[in-house]
Amino acid sequence: MEATDGLPLPQRYWAILTIAIAVAMAVLDSAIANIALPTIARDVGASPAASIWVVNAYQLTLTISLLPFSSLGDIFGYRRVYWCGLGLFTLASLGCAASHSLLALTLARVLQGFGAAGITSVNTALIRFIYPSRLLGRGLGINTLVVAVASAAGPTVAAGILSVVSWQWLFLINVPLGLVALALSLRSLPRTARSPQRFDVASALVSAAAFGLLVTAIDGLGHGETAALIAGEFLAAATFGFILARRQLALPAPMLPVDLFRRPVFALSAVTSVCSFTAQGLAFVSLPFYFQDVLGRGQVDTGLLMTPWPLAVAAIAPIAGRLADRRPAGILGGLGLALLSAGLVLVALLPRHPPAGAIVWRMALCGLGFGLFQSPNNRAIIASVPRVRSGNASGVISSARLLGQTTGAALVALAFGLTARHGGIGRGTLISITLAAAFAAAAAVLSGLRLVEFAGVSPSVEAAGDRVLGD
Repeated sequence: MEATDGLPLPQRYWAILTIAIAVAMAVLDSAIANIALPTIARDVGASPAASIWVVNAYQLTLTISLLPFSSLGDIFGYRRVYWCGLGLFTLASLGCAASHSLLALTLARVLQGFGAAGITSVNTALIRFIYPSRLLGRGLGINTLVVAVASAAGPTVAAGILSVVSWQWLFLINVPLGLVALALSLRSLPRTARSPQRFDVASALVSAAAFGLLVTAIDGLGHGETAALIAGEFLAAATFGFILARRQLALPAPMLPVDLFRRPVFALSAVTSVCSFTAQGLAFVSLPFYFQDVLGRGQVDTGLLMTPWPLAVAAIAPIAGRLADRRPAGILGGLGLALLSAGLVLVALLPRHPPAGAIVWRMALCGLGFGLFQSPNNRAIIASVPRVRSGNASGVISSARLLGQTTGAALVALAFGLTARHGGIGRGTLISITLAAAFAAAAAVLSGLRLVEFAGVSPSVEAAGDRVLGD
C-alpha cells in the first residue's frame, strides 16, 4: 500500500497502540530494574557495587547503539528495525528472567539494550508516518503521555510485583506484552521507503566508541574517578567524535547527521533538548535526597511527592501536542522551560518544614513546564528534516535525551562529592536543584532563538520530496 501523508483510520489507532506498548515496556524496564536492584543483588549473590552493571549494561548499550539503529531504519525501513528491536527486547526479557547469575543477567540486559535501541531509535520516525503532517504534534503528544505515565507508574509497578512474586516477573511481564505488540505491528505499522545506501560498519564502531567513552567519562566525573582517567576518556571521546564527524561529511547518508545540524531549527532544538533533559536528570536524582535529608520526609512520602511531576507531564502532553501543530515550538518550548526553571527555583526556596501541598504544586508546575516543552520540541526536530532522513532525526531525539539525563545524574554525584565535607548532602541537593533551574533557563533562551527560523518550516516544505512506499 502506498500512502502520502499518514495512515487511514482505524489503522492509525492500531499503529499508535503498537508504539505505545513497546515504548511503555522500554521505559518501565529501566525504572523497575533500578527499584529491584537490591533484591536482585541478594538473589544472585552479587555485591551492591557489582549489581550496578544490571542497570549500566542496559543504559550503555542503548546509548551507543541508537545512531546505528536509526541509520538501519533509513536503509531497511523503520518498521523492520522496530519489529526486530521489539522481538529482541522480548526475547532478552525472557533471558533476564531465566538468569541465575550476575554475568548471565548482565549479558541478557545488553541484548535488552540493543532491543530497546531498535525501538526508540525509530520511534519518532514512525510516528511521523503514522500521523498526517497537520496532526504530527498530536501523535508526539500521545507518545510523551505514554512515557510520562510509564515513568510515574514504574516504581509502583515494581513494588507491587515484588510484593507478590519474585524479581524475575519484572522481566517476564514483557513477554506477553511484546508478543501482542509484535502481532499488532505486522498489520498496523507503515511501510517506509528504503535508502539504497549501505550500512557503514566503520561509522557504527567509531560512533559507539565516541558515545561510550563520553558517557563513561561523564559518569566517572560524578563518581570520583581520577582526573587523569576522566581527562583521558574525554580526550578519546573527542578524538573519536572528530573522526566520526569528518567521516560523515563525505557520506551521502551519514549516520551522525552532521549536515542536519547546519539547519538552525534542528541544531537549536537538539541542544535545547540536551539542556532540558540535563535539568530533568539533575532534578530527578537530587530531589529524593532533598525531600528526605533536607525536608525530613520519609521514603513513602518522597515517592508520592515525586509523582506530581510526571502526572503533570501526562496531563499537559496531549494539549501541548495539539498546540504544536498550530504554534511555533520556540514559543511553546520557551514558555514551558521558563515554567520549569521557575518551579525548580521555588522548590529550592521551600521553608524547612513545608506542608505537602506547597511541595505538590511546585512539582506539578515543573511537570507542566516540561510537558509543554517536550512534544513541540520533538516536532520541531522531526519536521525540520526530509522524511527520508526521519531516522536520523529520531536517533538524535533519543540520544539527546539519554545524554542529558546521564549528564544530569553525573552532576548530582559531583555536587554531592564536592560538598561532602562542607555542608553535607543538604547543600549538595540545593546546588543540584539550582543547577537544574539554570539549565532549564538556558534551554528557554535557546528555545526562543528558534522563533525566526521556525517560521520557515511548514507542512509543504516538510513534505517536499517525501513519500511512503512498500518495503
